[in-house]
Amino acid sequence: MNKHHVLKGTVAALVAAATLAGVSGMAYAADGKQAADLAVHGGAQRIAGMYGNQYAKNVILFIGDGMGDSEITIARDYLHGANGSFDGLDKIGQPSAYGDTTVGTGQYTTFSLGNGIQDKGNPTVTPVTDSAASGSAWATGTKTYNNALDVDVYGTPQMNLTELAKAAGKATGNVTTSEIQDATPAAQMSHSTLRSCYGPQGKTDGSSNNAADQCEVAQLKENGGIGSISEQMLDTRADVTIGGGAKYLHQTVQGGEYKGMTVWDQAKAMDYETVEKDVDALNALEYTGKPVLALMADGNLQTQFAPSVATKKDPAKDENPIQCSTNPDWLGNKNANGNSASLADMTSKAIDLLEANPNGQSNGFFLQVEGASIDKQDHNANACGQIGETDDLDKAISAALDKVDLNETLIIVTADHAHTSQIVEEQPNYALSTVLESRVDGAKITVAYGTSPDQMYANDDAPKFDEVESSMSHTGTQLRIAASGPGAQRVNGLTDQTDNFYTIAKALGLASTADDYKNLSAGMDYAVNVKDGKVSLDVTGLNGDASFSYAVTDAATGQVVAQSVDGDPVSGERVRTMQTTSVELTDKVTEGKTYKVTVTGRQTGVALDKEIQIPAQTTSEVIPGKPTGGNANAAGNASAASPLGKTGVAIIGVVVLAAALVSTGLAVRTIKSRRSGSAEQR
Repeated sequence: MNKHHVLKGTVAALVAAATLAGVSGMAYAADGKQAADLAVHGGAQRIAGMYGNQYAKNVILFIGDGMGDSEITIARDYLHGANGSFDGLDKIGQPSAYGDTTVGTGQYTTFSLGNGIQDKGNPTVTPVTDSAASGSAWATGTKTYNNALDVDVYGTPQMNLTELAKAAGKATGNVTTSEIQDATPAAQMSHSTLRSCYGPQGKTDGSSNNAADQCEVAQLKENGGIGSISEQMLDTRADVTIGGGAKYLHQTVQGGEYKGMTVWDQAKAMDYETVEKDVDALNALEYTGKPVLALMADGNLQTQFAPSVATKKDPAKDENPIQCSTNPDWLGNKNANGNSASLADMTSKAIDLLEANPNGQSNGFFLQVEGASIDKQDHNANACGQIGETDDLDKAISAALDKVDLNETLIIVTADHAHTSQIVEEQPNYALSTVLESRVDGAKITVAYGTSPDQMYANDDAPKFDEVESSMSHTGTQLRIAASGPGAQRVNGLTDQTDNFYTIAKALGLASTADDYKNLSAGMDYAVNVKDGKVSLDVTGLNGDASFSYAVTDAATGQVVAQSVDGDPVSGERVRTMQTTSVELTDKVTEGKTYKVTVTGRQTGVALDKEIQIPAQTTSEVIPGKPTGGNANAAGNASAASPLGKTGVAIIGVVVLAAALVSTGLAVRTIKSRRSGSAEQR
């Protein structure tokens, strides 16, 4: 911008300000929208339409769970001194810190639209979010209620960044120090009305089944739903998934084509490269063409520092401030083979795998990385635990910066919500506190926890990190967001979490609107496939939908012989983005008969009708079918033939390539009343 334009802009601004000042009663602030308006996709954006024209090949989103300004300051003061800085965390967004020419730093709002499933269908502005509603906001661009994952406040699944990046042909990754089914990572791979729906048997290790308490029954696959978080993780099929939560994959699948298998066995049947609690195997991973699923602990990963105990006011604490000690069980410690699995190690491995992926090489990648236990140990009033996890995240950012080019990679660092810890002047009378001694400048740092009187760890010599329930609470303050790389300037000033979705989507050139999603699903097609004596309906191209419904009707009698369950927004078949989604029809169709098959995307309404004949003779010839009804546009082309396997039954599927017309609106959904669920604000 030249000086002439700057001068003109300055004059215009001064004239505008003077004009406004002369108007009696002129309001200088804009009041916010009502909850119902905020509940629509993109409704909470603060800078809607301001997308810029900078594109990034790759985006890495770093999330410090529970990492408010206080948590950053506590960790910095302890680890690097009051005048020190983090090598990664503080340098992102800082002009020229890494030679990047585009940076941005701002704050964003984090409110949700309900305090739990009891508010489903009734959007209510809720100042303090949980991790699930928060993660959903930046993953989908849609606000929802606490405890919900990637559904709107009415329970309808919303497309997330991982699905949209896959639809754009990009490689995708998801790395965390928590259970992979936990809220923040789950928001990049699942749609669930309750965040506790970890697996087909609920939130168990597979030895019991509490799905009825942890999941809405309509979502479970045995009831015709889209499945639990773990099952949807496999359907989403990110190229790299690394975290904890291994024990939940020992649950038994209760419905669908993999019924009776464990979820681990399902992953192997779906051709995943699997690693379970093996640091050496993680370090040895190389790109093989298979998606990687590496779960490094049964539950959450251990923190870098052993826990500290916050206690009531005691002068002795001031006389003997503590320093944090390394947790011997932290996976960042080198093992006998010299290997480790810190968050930095896992991030580095994920980037290597994504860059080796042909999609990553040609189209780039989207990667989310979470330092999860800043939050979990803040809940536990564990200052050392949260400090170590902040340090782990900082080192992960530095590891990424060593590997990527900021001319083509946008790195964003932020959090999902703020938390309760505060640096205070002296031990408070009313709250628990820990007194630390900075390991750099020797300063005494008093950290107070003021939202619960409960003392964590004090009577437990070996705390069970995965089982200790939290007591300190989140806060609703705005959060720091910083970015470096193409598109970084969009995070400047005050934005909202939902703006982060658009920042990432626009930088990567992803679909981000309802019309975009319809276009992604417009190429939907399907065929009947016969293999090993089984008949399946194979659906492809519904890449703008999270789920679909289907109906198979006898063309002669009009009788419906097979159909999806469609009574709830989380009913139906889960779409496998950029893959084939199969629905078994064995024993539901008869050779020699003709059927009308209808498939409809449940989010976009894109629909296709075709007639399919099941021939009575064995043949390798594909016989053209014909579109029916008003929703299909006939292409008239027969697919290339392929030989059938020996099935013992003379059955063949007929394939017709057809273009789908876009429906004019979403189906009207009846929202049933739901039982109330207690908030799991973690």
